[in-house]
Parts: sequence; structure tokens; C-alpha cells
Amino acid sequence: MLDVADSSSLLRNDVKKLGNILGEILVHHGGISLFNKVEEIRETTKNLRKDYNEEAYKKLKEEISNLKPPIRQQVIRAFSIYFHLVNIAEQNHRIRRRRQYQLQEDGVIQPVSIESAVKSVKENNYSNDEIQKVLNDLSIELIITAHPTEATKRTVLEIQKRISTILQEFDNPRLTKKERKKLDESLFNEVTSLWQTDELRHRKPTVLDEVKNGLYYFNETLFEVLPDIHQELEDQLEDYYPDSKYNVPNFLHFGSWIGGDRDGNPNVTPEVTWETLLLQRKLVVKKYEQAIVDLMKRFGQSTSRVDINEKLIASVEQDEANYMEKGEAWQVEAEVYRRKFAIILKRLRHVGKSAAGYKKAEELLNDLILIKESAEEHQPSNRKLKTIRKLIRQVQLFGFHLATLDIRNHSGEHESAIAEILKVVDITEDYASLPEEEKIRILKDVLSDPRPIMLLEEDYSKETQEIFKVFQMIKKAHTEFGQRSIQVYLVSMTQSSSDLLEVLVLAKEAGIYRLHADGKVESNLNVAPLLETIDDLVAGPKIMKTLFEMDVYRNHIKERGDHQEIMLGYSDGSKDGGTLTANWKLFKAQQEIHEMARDFNIGLKFFHGRGGSLGRGGGPLNRSILSQPAETLGDGVKITEQGEVLSSRYLLGDIAYRNLEQAASALLEASARASRKLENGDLLNKAWEKAMEEISSYSLKKYQSLVFGDEDFLTYFKQATPLGELAALNIGSRPMSRKGSQRFEDLRAIPWVFAWTQSRQMLPAWFAAGTGLESFATKSEGNLQLLQEMYKKWPFFQSTINNLQMALMKADLTTAKEYIHLVEDQTIAERIFTNISDEYKRTKDILLKISGNKELLDHTPNIQETVYRRNPYVDPLNFLQVDLIQKMRNSEEKSEEILTEVLLTISGVAAGLVNTG
Repeated sequence: MLDVADSSSLLRNDVKKLGNILGEILVHHGGISLFNKVEEIRETTKNLRKDYNEEAYKKLKEEISNLKPPIRQQVIRAFSIYFHLVNIAEQNHRIRRRRQYQLQEDGVIQPVSIESAVKSVKENNYSNDEIQKVLNDLSIELIITAHPTEATKRTVLEIQKRISTILQEFDNPRLTKKERKKLDESLFNEVTSLWQTDELRHRKPTVLDEVKNGLYYFNETLFEVLPDIHQELEDQLEDYYPDSKYNVPNFLHFGSWIGGDRDGNPNVTPEVTWETLLLQRKLVVKKYEQAIVDLMKRFGQSTSRVDINEKLIASVEQDEANYMEKGEAWQVEAEVYRRKFAIILKRLRHVGKSAAGYKKAEELLNDLILIKESAEEHQPSNRKLKTIRKLIRQVQLFGFHLATLDIRNHSGEHESAIAEILKVVDITEDYASLPEEEKIRILKDVLSDPRPIMLLEEDYSKETQEIFKVFQMIKKAHTEFGQRSIQVYLVSMTQSSSDLLEVLVLAKEAGIYRLHADGKVESNLNVAPLLETIDDLVAGPKIMKTLFEMDVYRNHIKERGDHQEIMLGYSDGSKDGGTLTANWKLFKAQQEIHEMARDFNIGLKFFHGRGGSLGRGGGPLNRSILSQPAETLGDGVKITEQGEVLSSRYLLGDIAYRNLEQAASALLEASARASRKLENGDLLNKAWEKAMEEISSYSLKKYQSLVFGDEDFLTYFKQATPLGELAALNIGSRPMSRKGSQRFEDLRAIPWVFAWTQSRQMLPAWFAAGTGLESFATKSEGNLQLLQEMYKKWPFFQSTINNLQMALMKADLTTAKEYIHLVEDQTIAERIFTNISDEYKRTKDILLKISGNKELLDHTPNIQETVYRRNPYVDPLNFLQVDLIQKMRNSEEKSEEILTEVLLTISGVAAGLVNTG
């Protein structure tokens, strides 16, 4: 079995090795005085965590406040870079543990792996038909976003990747003394490079910068890893069911919002979206070219040695005549496969450039299948040519579009455009002020008429023209890149049925949705609502039922395969009603909409707009899947992978594989269980449901009494967190608030969470949960036992409680108390902080009672240890941050040096806590 203690010692050795190198670098660049100062602060904070002493605490704060440039900035960077090194060591340890499992004797299987899921299915005696049905219904779609909380620059990521590679090489037991010395030198040089690299961006990234950052992960890991996950599932099914044959569909896809998310970002223009699609195609075609060159080296078979499929030979002769100029064809006539690959290579290099290029990815796919079928005729039936099969799977997954690009915009933008269009053609003078029923009547009439209603574009305002250009661009993209390039149009802040019909009208005017004279409907775009606030989640079932009852919308849905996508926003719901209430309302909305849609025979795919942080629905991908209502999994799962988690999940191939394997494993097992429960009924215990309703009600009241009921709360939030300083961090192309407004309602959920995380209060991730849970637990005898039963048996509730434990563990109210000194009115600061502090204690006490833990996160000692390991080293950065913000806010002159140091502390705390905003 795997020796956990021995495994942990290897991690500690890596951390120590990297820490020693950093110490040597500090001495070289700042002298022994810098090294001693960092060590003194480190030892003091570590000891304070073990044994708190008021005198030592005050002395530490005074010591930090007395730091002067340039040593102050060097101290900040020392702790920040330490966290980058710890992050690398921990990721490397995940890779090491996976390899340790793979080296075990038969029978030792890594938990939450594809093999463990297939084994579980086998042990539960599912029939062949049941297994194939579960496979057919499997669907995970992960959408990368550029949400502005990824504080790490690409240059720094590259260095981190090289350090990780070196650490992995150290685990090779066959290393010679000379090789080990060479690795030591390389490691020292890379850590030195990290110290010497400027970690702050000097300008805000453009949208296309963000696009390129997203493409980096496709280029480095995702293009290779996605087909490998599918292959692993095929292999495990073959091993566990040697007498059966199953078809593993392309169930795991990646999409993107980067370059398509217009909501609140004026920099995402139709031209930028088009450039995004071009960049995506350029990358995927380049990857295919590299794969074809590799296959050409492998497929040197000659017709003098093997028979080649006649269909392939005919195809080669015809294509050489059609596409190859004199001297371009492969010169060895007998090497038919290489002749075909030369043609494929030529056609790939002309994609989007000339008539010689492939028009559709399906043409490339057909050529590859032709080669595979011919080549496998010479193989034993149980020996597959996995290299070409992998490329075929890649073409099926990525096409010529690489990643499906979602388009998103705010409902108010569409309403304004529709209002102007309807006014210009004299349908109604003031559409926006009409009651909902009248809006729906007008929109249905427009959609039921084959004729367009728009006049010449110049008859409309610049804003309306810009909105319409988006739809024209989508139509053009479908022709140039295929319909998979853009499949979904998301409507932010959907509050009524008309919000979706407005988008359908704009699609009709652009020719994406068409009603022919004979009544036939053609619809090439999914229109998806984004339900964000608590009120919108509650209204969701009614909004969708109204649409499903309309013939015009029902005909659109039929053309989309009787399939409707619905996005659920975790960020704004949590900001609006607190994390516990938001998560429950999200769960209930899914149940109710799913049940209602089933009556219309409409399949639903829920799109979970989760953040990387706990305050925005974050947490491990596999647990996110398991926490959904079981009955909704059969229609597929779609989840955002936010900008701040991309480097931690997809920078390294092994980590990317493990992350996606865990997600696939969780979905396979959960879908298999749900398929039987659906037949037998009883998916959710009614007593649990009733309990959650009551808990949610208590929690909502508590949350809103502070956030909306205390007139000084917004003042406290803005002053007791580094919210104002975040804007200068240059980590995203999008503004921090909608419309540049100072209102709470217009503040984006991302800076809302990021600011609370920096101040270690972590309020959005846990506040008011304790009141909800404790109020229910103490209301009557037996309620606590019921909560304990829910924790043991209900994945949703278990995930909720565990995420709350994680949030409390990462929060630190002793450190957080330092931030209240930034509030101008100390009476306000003390009152609100006392409220927060009391709720923290209440929440911790009830969580321990429900989970049965003695300390937070006792159930996950690995995670508990990593939080313990980090906390003492985050503290100095928080102390420095408070001190510097105070100096900057109190100074009439804004010092660039102090601002830079504040930003370095923000970046360091983000690296230390990992889940940022």
C-alpha cells in the first residue's frame, strides 16, 4: 500500500530544497541582513501560530512597520516567491503520488480515477445496455474564462513549469552523481530567474492578450490530454469487460469565453471575436501539421510488403491530381500512406488561405479514417494503431475551431437595440416600458413572420449597429469555421422570457434563425439564460415554462435537438444572498426546471458559472459535479474554469490529466448511480429538502441584515479591504464594475470576493451559514442528528459543509482584525467586525458538530496540512499590506514605490491562498 508518511516527507524535502535555494539567493542579492530579516519574521509568525503571545505579536507588527525601502520590497518578494515555490512543490507531489499508485501491485487503485469508476460500475453489475446508455449520456464541457484574478504573468508560469520538470527528474532513482549535480545547478538557475523576473504587469492585458494566454493551455497540455482521457476509459472498459465492446463517445470538451464575453467589457468587439476565432484555428491547424509530420515518419509501409486498401490508393491518385503541384507529391510511389500524408499536409497548410485547403474538419477526418482502416487491416484485431486513432479523436474534439466560443452579453443591451429597431419601423414607440405580456406578443409576431423588419444599418444608432454586427459575425463564423465555432449565446441578467426572445429576433435578422415561407424553421444558435440573483433563480422555472409553452420558441428548440442550455451564476447569487442560500437556490432551481422541462420532453444542460474561489462556488471539479442534483447529470454538465485556476490545473500535463480524470470518474459513477435511482424514484429525501429550506431562510435573513441592512457596511467593505488598490494590478481587460458605477449592485462579484480574500475575512465564502445551520440545529431535538445524517449521505450537503470548512480554515480573523485599522470611523469598524467575528465562531462550532471533526478539515489531512503550512507565511504579507495601504491612503502624494509594494503583497497573498477571487 501507499505509505502516506513517507510520501509527505518527500514533499517536505522538496519544500526545504527550494527554500534553501531561495535563502542563498536572498543572501546574494540583499546580503545577510535581508536573509536574517526574512528568517526572523518567518520564525516569529511560525511560533505565533503555534503559541500566540500578545507581546511577540505587537513586536512583529512594529518590526514590519519599521521596514524601509529597499529591504521592504525585498522582504515582500521573498515571501511571495516562497509561495510560488511551495505551489510548484505541491503540484509536483500530486504527480508523484499518482505515479506511486501506478507502481503499486495489482489491486491498489488510486481513488477517484477512471479505473476506480469502471471497477465500481463492474461491482454493481450493470448490464451492457445500461453501461452503453450511461456512456452515451456522458458529457462534460469546460469553459475557460479570462476573469481577472489570475495574478501570475506568463513569464513566471514558464519558469514555474521548468522548475516542476526539474523536481520530477530528481525522483529518478537511476540518476548518476553527475546528473544530480547538473539538476541542482539548473534548479538554482531557475529559482534565481524567478527572483530576477518582474512579477507585476506594466499594463493591463488586451482581450487578445487574454486570448493568447488561454490558447497557451491548449498548446501546452489540453490538445494532448483530452484524447488521453478518452483512451484511458476505453482501455479500462476493455480490461474489466474483455468480452464486451463499448463505444466511448467524445464526452469531454473545452470551450472558451475569452474573446466572446461582451458583458461589461467594451473591449470585446465583433472584430476582436473574429480575430479570436482566427487565432484558435491557426493553433489547431499547426497542431495537426505537427501530428501529421510525426505520422509520416511512422507510416513507411510499402506496397511491396503489404496490401493497401484500393479505396485509399484511388483517393491518393485523385488528390495528387487535384491538389499537388509538380514536384510536391511524395516521390516514393510504393509508400502510399506517406503520399496521402503529404497531401493532407499540403491541404492543412492552405486551410483558410486557398481552394486547396480543407473547407471542413470532416474532410480531414475522412482522410485519416481511410488511412486507419487500411493500416489496421494488417494488424491483429486486438492491436489498435493508437497514434492515428489519437489524431482522429483530436480532430473530432477540436475540429478547425479548437474550442467552441460562447458569446455573452447583458439583457439590457439587447432590449435597447430591439426598442430602437421596433421604433424605427413603427411597431411600437417605447418597447422597453411595455408590460412583459405585450413585449412577448410583439416578439412572437416578429418571429412568426418570415420577413425581416430591420432597415438599412445606418438608420440605427452606433450602439444598435454594434449589437447587430455581433450577430452578423456569428453568421459569418458559421460559414468560415463551422457551426461548432459558436453554438451558444448567453443572456446575462435574464429576468424574463422576453430577454431570450429578443436575442432570437436579432438572430432572425442576421439569418441565423430563419422561418421559411412554408413554415419550416432553421435555427443555428442556442439561446441560453443566465440566472444570477436569488430572485432570478426563484423565477427561473416560470421564465422557462413560459418559453416552452410558445410554439415559436418550441420550434426553435426542436431545431436545436430538443435541447436547452441554462447557465446558473454562482457569483452574483452569493453576493446577493450569501453562499449557503445561493447554493441551495441553485440546487432547487435545477430540480424544478429539470422536472418542468421533462414534461415538455426537453433535455436540459445546466451551465455552472463557478469561480475558482470558494466565495464564487469554487472547489475541486469532481466535487462540483457530485454536488449537483443527480437527475440533471444525464443531460450533461458544463462548468466554467476561471482564469485564476487555469495555471494550477492545466499548466502541467500530469496535473491536467489528473484533474480531468477526477471529473470524468465522478461523472461516470454519479451518472451510473443516477440512472438506476431515476428508475426507482426517491432521489432526494424530503426531510433533507425541508431542512435546507429552513436553514436557507435563516441564513438569508442574517446575510442581508449585514450586507443590505447595515448602512455603514459598504463603507466598511471599501475601507477594510484593498478593493480600491486592486484596479491597479493590471490583471484583466474588463472594468471592475458595470458602467463604472460605485453602487453595490454594479460591483462585479470577482473583485468583491478577491478583496475579502485579501483581507483574510473571506466573508462571501461562509458568512451567515453558521446562523442558518445553528438556528435549525437548536430549534428542536433531533435536528442536529438530521444534519449529521445529511452530511454522511447527501453529496450536495457534504460538499457545502466541506467548502465552508475550507473557507473558515483559510480565513484568519486575528490577521483580518488588522484591516479594521484602515476604516476611518473605528466605531463602524468595531461594530461590523464584531458581527463578523461572532458569526465566524458560530459557524465553526456548528460545522465541527455536523462533520464530527475535532478540527476543521480533519477529513482531508493533506489539504489541512497545506493550509497549516502556508498560513504563517501569508501573515507577514497581510501585515505589510495593511501598513502600506495605510501609508498610501494617509499620504497626499501617491508614491509609485508604495503602490508597487501594495500590489506585490496582493500578488503574494493570492499565491499563498491559491483560491483568489
